[in-house]
Amino acid sequence: MRWMLRAKRWAQHPPSAKRVKLVFAIIAACLALYAVEKTIGLPDWMQMERTPKIRLQ
Repeated sequence: MRWMLRAKRWAQHPPSAKRVKLVFAIIAACLALYAVEKTIGLPDWMQMERTPKIRLQ
């Protein structure tokens, strides 16, 4: 029910064009970073190193 009220309010007062452009720019930047990561890969300094777990008995 809360989502329906929020959708009604959003339909009556849509966001400005600047805000829509900002959201799309953020989404595009995230997709670009993801694409670079998948094609080129992460640098060595960004890789997580697995440390062996030490078991205390």
